[in-house]
Amino acid sequence: MTTALSQLQDHACLIVDGKDRPGIIADVTALVTRNGGNIVSLDQYTDDPSGGLFFQRVVFHRSEFSAARPDLESQLNDLLAPDGYRWSLTDQSVPKRMAILSSKSDHCLLDLLWRHRRSELPVTVPMVISNHPTSADDVRGFGVPFFHVPSAGADKSAAEDRIVKLLAGNVDFVVLARYMQILSGEFLNRVGVPVINIHHSFLPAFIGAGPYAKAKHRGVKLIGATAHYVTEDLDEGPIIEQDVVRVSHAETAADYARRGADVERQVLSRAVLWHAQDRVVLNGNQTIVF
Repeated sequence: MTTALSQLQDHACLIVDGKDRPGIIADVTALVTRNGGNIVSLDQYTDDPSGGLFFQRVVFHRSEFSAARPDLESQLNDLLAPDGYRWSLTDQSVPKRMAILSSKSDHCLLDLLWRHRRSELPVTVPMVISNHPTSADDVRGFGVPFFHVPSAGADKSAAEDRIVKLLAGNVDFVVLARYMQILSGEFLNRVGVPVINIHHSFLPAFIGAGPYAKAKHRGVKLIGATAHYVTEDLDEGPIIEQDVVRVSHAETAADYARRGADVERQVLSRAVLWHAQDRVVLNGNQTIVF
């Protein structure tokens, strides 16, 4: 990961979204150019060219970006804030800090740790938190701190309080790698960073527990997985990525679960990568993924 991130030294990512208008792309790119930036990639989308919403992602190289960043941010604010645009500017050479929450199922957890070790994800992993101790040795084998926080009974407040204290100030986003606990709205507010979940179903179908058994009973021909941001509404948050695999009547629910686990790993890793690369822009309960 160090080598991959070092290649992004002095690379910045600018995200802009707001009301579309003629000339907004030219204004943003001209500002970057005036400040010595060389645009590496530019993606933009508008949902309606007549007064709709505009979304833009610009990656540019600027020598000594860290030193130039405060002045760039001031100029961007002067350009964009008066018209109500939202914007963010990030240093692409700085990895985001990703905490992982998991339960007994470890396929998504270990896949993320493996990809991280292979420098496939531009993140650091300061901790893994689980309500079961079963994966502790495997996690520590990757050199990642493991914390066991039990979450038994109807009242989850003590467990959530402990998790919040572990996460506070230490992470930029959280991934639920098959963490089989429902998080409260209070928890999400206190954590204050994006939370990404992998749902073992092609949402919005088969919400809740046992989706593969439900899928088998229904006789489906496709099963899938969905990675989405977590909100107070269970399994209703903005979708980042989805994928499916074809199944047949001859396969069992266990076959569905095995093949579904492969899809879950792929979908979650793509969602994590795109989030870490600042490719995902929220648009209400939808996402724009560049």
